[in-house]
Amino acid sequence: MTLVGPIWRATVLTLFPEMFPGPLGVSLAGKALASGLWALEARDIRDSATDRHRSVDDTPAGGGPGMVLRADVLAAAIDAADCGPDRPEDRPRLLMSPRGRPLTQSQVVELAAGPGPLVVCGRFEGVDQRVIAARGLQEVSIGDYVLSGGEIAAMALIDACVRLLPGVMGKLSSGADESFSDGLLEYPQYTRPQEFEGQPIPEILVSGDHAKVAAWRLAEAEALTKARRPDLWAAKNSRQKQPKNTTKG
Repeated sequence: MTLVGPIWRATVLTLFPEMFPGPLGVSLAGKALASGLWALEARDIRDSATDRHRSVDDTPAGGGPGMVLRADVLAAAIDAADCGPDRPEDRPRLLMSPRGRPLTQSQVVELAAGPGPLVVCGRFEGVDQRVIAARGLQEVSIGDYVLSGGEIAAMALIDACVRLLPGVMGKLSSGADESFSDGLLEYPQYTRPQEFEGQPIPEILVSGDHAKVAAWRLAEAEALTKARRPDLWAAKNSRQKQPKNTTKG
């Protein structure tokens, strides 16, 4: 396979590099990784430690439970990962964190269109705030819950991006009708058999009338979004009500 230009590359900084590629090594992402459609680099933060014990954390300033990732060690790990001619200066630097901004499909699309991010996986009680500011880390959350570390969250983010890369999904239209692509949840899907435990496929979907099928799917997507994600529905309505800019240059 001949690739033109640099490929999308995800660099992960973690205390457990052996966790990667993990699920990213199978299915769509794994096939694309093996085919060279994208690249994954998992780097051990401990490699940047300077003492013989390879220490990466210390007690929280001001007291409290747990440990905090040190600013000097993590900064050195970031600098080492981002040096070299093949590392774009403007690539995003992300920190997976429960206090970060929620990951959205629009952000995934933006990340997939770029060179690929550097992703820091937090552990312990968190990361020294000074390195977050000094290295421009954008804090990203995948939900309002706490994990043992950022590795699983990083895998979710990377998988969401990789499936949008050219050549990964079978059909270019596959991602266009999915949940969140137009601010709506995805409509229900059906396939054979024609009848399952007394429940047939909705008649309109086998009618052959593409316009009616499209209208049904839109109505179902809107109904699901209203019922399950009123926040998304409100945001979509708010965008639709905003006046269009008609100013002529």
